Amino acid sequence: MARLRPFRFGVFAEGVRSREALLDTARRAEDGGFATFLIRDHFIAEPFGHQLAPLTALATVAAVTRTLRIGSLVFANDYRHPVVLAKEVATLDVLSDGRFELGLGAGFSRAEYEQAGIAFDPPQVRAKRLEEALHIVKGLFSDAPFTFAGQHYSVSSLNSFPKPLQRPHPPILVGAASSRMLSIAARHADIIGLQTVSTTRGVLATRRFGRRALSARRLNKSVRQRGSDSRRSN
Repeated sequence: MARLRPFRFGVFAEGVRSREALLDTARRAEDGGFATFLIRDHFIAEPFGHQLAPLTALATVAAVTRTLRIGSLVFANDYRHPVVLAKEVATLDVLSDGRFELGLGAGFSRAEYEQAGIAFDPPQVRAKRLEEALHIVKGLFSDAPFTFAGQHYSVSSLNSFPKPLQRPHPPILVGAASSRMLSIAARHADIIGLQTVSTTRGVLATRRFGRRALSARRLNKSVRQRGSDSRRSN
């Protein structure tokens, strides 16, 4: 029988845009017994409003709290090389005394990519790049030098410092909606962030899916099946 995990409540601080609001929200969240404090990863205002830079903001939150876990929901993989991300995440985990949770996704906002001058590749390319990044990040969290040669990234005998306090790595969340992304999440993630809208065309779709109980059950069944297939293939 699968081990039941505790049900947690978190604070999604996407409306926080100042130091005062950030510190106040974090302290109130911790005092209120919330488990996690989460921030998005975006450059432009649409569609969620402007966001503080997540790594710096989360480090600030960690410095003024003691039990509140901090995390990204989610980092866009294409905005940082996985070697850089691994070092930042491990550092945050050390400085927060093992309270960091890594949320990572393939990126979806065509407008954001184009305004930042980043190539907006097809979904299957971004998904493949994300999976390679997950291999690298987890590999760099290990104790030995790590080597990886993929289609999009290569790393040669790199022994990253520091190592995260949480072993073998901080909890990893992958944001997913499509079958391709659910498969990646089932293979690599500890937590799956189920999207309630499609982002296939590079924007948030206006037609929502996955909110009905039947759709949720189907998604759950799909994730469990992909997880079983992954374990059998390893």
